[in-house]
Amino acid sequence: MDGKLIVSSSPHISSPVKTKNIMLDVIIALIPALIASLYFFGPRAGALVIVTVAACVISEYVSRKVMKRPQTVGDLSAVVTGMLLAFNYPATLPFWIAALGGVVAIVVVKQMFGGLGHNFANPAITARVILLTSFALRMTTWVAPHAWQGTVDATATATPLALINSGATEELPTYAQMLIGERAGCLGETCIIALLIGGIYLVAKKVISPIIPVCYIATVFVLSAVLGQDPVMQILSGGLFLGAIFMATDYVTSPITNKGKVIYAIGCGIITVLIRQFASLPEGVSYSILLMNILTPHIENATTPKTFGVGKEAK
Repeated sequence: MDGKLIVSSSPHISSPVKTKNIMLDVIIALIPALIASLYFFGPRAGALVIVTVAACVISEYVSRKVMKRPQTVGDLSAVVTGMLLAFNYPATLPFWIAALGGVVAIVVVKQMFGGLGHNFANPAITARVILLTSFALRMTTWVAPHAWQGTVDATATATPLALINSGATEELPTYAQMLIGERAGCLGETCIIALLIGGIYLVAKKVISPIIPVCYIATVFVLSAVLGQDPVMQILSGGLFLGAIFMATDYVTSPITNKGKVIYAIGCGIITVLIRQFASLPEGVSYSILLMNILTPHIENATTPKTFGVGKEAK
């Protein structure tokens, strides 16, 4: 009979926004940074992105097949993971290590925990940390921008954070050079303007909230100033904008409450600055996000509002 009452479990209202739509928006937001990486680091940057994305997509397809689970390649999440992971690579990284990173991100970090929505940490961040630990020299061998054109010395160079740590501040790029990406670094982290364009697009499309990126970057700025560092250079250096906009905001591994987002972002900022200032590593973004990913369930438990009308449990 027509119009009969159907009783089913919640949710009763479905959203037209699907995972594929969200991931497509993220891919679009990453395009400016991709173009910048091609401009500064040449065709090899594009090849690294293609290899990493292909490794992620193939790994997702094969692992879902082996585990006898429904295919999820079409939701584009593997493509996003591949792009973000490649953006954390130096232009000199061998292709086989790039592919290995994609396999680790998808199979070990994502699919072994149940797939999208079940992973305890951001796959791209975790894979990068694993590669940094396993191939430290390969993952920290940098070249100057435009070296691929032969117009500058193509030998290994230092990133701004490494220059700061070594005390060679006179060799640091200017603020303007940092903004446009005229510095050594990972493929997708150097051009701040490109990352900001992508971030503004995601906020405008309501894919992400500005709370985490703003609080994260602001914490690094303030704490760096307190510790006597140049706060502008600190926020423009390293992968802070890439991490704050595209990785720390991951739906699965970041808190859902606004209060939780603030706590999470401030925690990321504090850990980043502490690692930069007091650890042997020049950069702390990846480690800070990974550590706060692990703490996310506890942050959500502490900040989730109590159900209306429900009192405290009796002890």
